[in-house]
Amino acid sequence: MTTMTEASVREFKMPDVGEGLTEAEILKWYVQPGDTVTDGQVVCEVETAKAAVELPIPYDGVVRELRFPEGTTVDVGTPIITVDVSGGTAPAGAAPAAEAPAAAAPAPQEEAPSVGSGRQPVLVGYGVATTSTKRRPRKGPETPAAAAPAAPAAQALQSELNGHGGAPAAVDRPRPLAKPPVRKLAKDLGVDLAAVTPTGPEGIITREDVHAAAAPQQAPAPVEPAAPAPAARPAAVAPAAVSYDGARETRVPVKGVRKATAQAMVGSAFTAPHVTEFVTVDVTRTMKLVDELKQDKDLQGLRVNPLLLIAKALLVAVKRNPEINASWDEAAQEIVLKHYVNLGIAAATPRGLIVPNIKDAHDKTLPQLAEALGELVATAREGKTSPAAMQGGTLTITNVGVFGVDTGTPILNPGESAILAVGAIKLQPWVHKGKVKPRQVTTLALSFDHRLVDGELGSKVLADVAAVLEQPKRLITWA
Repeated sequence: MTTMTEASVREFKMPDVGEGLTEAEILKWYVQPGDTVTDGQVVCEVETAKAAVELPIPYDGVVRELRFPEGTTVDVGTPIITVDVSGGTAPAGAAPAAEAPAAAAPAPQEEAPSVGSGRQPVLVGYGVATTSTKRRPRKGPETPAAAAPAAPAAQALQSELNGHGGAPAAVDRPRPLAKPPVRKLAKDLGVDLAAVTPTGPEGIITREDVHAAAAPQQAPAPVEPAAPAPAARPAAVAPAAVSYDGARETRVPVKGVRKATAQAMVGSAFTAPHVTEFVTVDVTRTMKLVDELKQDKDLQGLRVNPLLLIAKALLVAVKRNPEINASWDEAAQEIVLKHYVNLGIAAATPRGLIVPNIKDAHDKTLPQLAEALGELVATAREGKTSPAAMQGGTLTITNVGVFGVDTGTPILNPGESAILAVGAIKLQPWVHKGKVKPRQVTTLALSFDHRLVDGELGSKVLADVAAVLEQPKRLITWA
């Protein structure tokens, strides 16, 4: 049996994957005690307040201990996995993490490293808050249990969710192939991906596969009118899984991206004085141009849609009114003018609303902007948007029209001066050249921070965007 020495043990700590964030939740372990790992191998997936990120191990060795089970929120800087780098093999019959001696357990919460104590980094644009960092309550016992067999109560719950009894599957089974949003859906629905039959290309599990696997797991409504005991229900249930035939309420934990979004929007709404202006515009010519551009050989294979020209119209308006592209420095009581545009695009994802941005959008040609938009949307849908892609935004576009909504009053992304909401484009009666004709019409709404953008400036920007969309030739004459 190989004996570990202090010199041969390496503790991999939770890194700051979010550039200033203080904690992350362990979503999935890809290794177990006794597994051999190599430098650069992904060992787990974690979710920060901004995105889901896979963590690679920085050295070779044998996994000795997983310090936290899946679902635990861990402070940045806290060891999460122990690896023996001496080159030895796993001891025969090595005990899982949950059965390790008490001395191997992580320090109690009050003794865990506190990163940024007294200075808690928040979302970009609003500096740091002077408050101490607190760890959310762990979902499991203090003793590490990531690699341990499930406790009897947990086994019973899992058996109930899976619709059958029996012991849990072996921990050394191959990792099922599924994208992060699909894994999150399976976790929310209580579906074991290893038991799902994949129908996607190359054996990838799809959302439909997860829903199909979850369908037979729905338990019948209780005979008694009383609500089921909390221990008999999954820890998290996605809104899509809510049934009105059983319990009268379902509580959905708010964390990760959704929690950060909620906190940011509250901070924005009560910190920056919002003003919203509206304009309804005939975009028939823009829609015709979109159809023509789809046939252009220089744009073949790229994402060409109305949003592309709306983004370009906003960039033209910013060029004509550069003061709109700014931020407010509360500490210095100054307006910070930005000489670049990092254009944010609000995107609804399975993890919640995120706003990745296109860096230096003002310098991009139309094909380059189309390519950047396509990559941004595809990455967001796959749940792979990096934290860096969501930082440093200066202006944002939110397209509520995709939901059939006519307009809205968007809330500023923290640290930005303006956000443009685009409503649904609909065929409506419109006075065109003195006659009422059916035209493609939409409503734009521009919210801006009244501390640095007055009514005149905000009105000019909105009017310029509308003018470009009404007469898209201004993309050339005004550029």
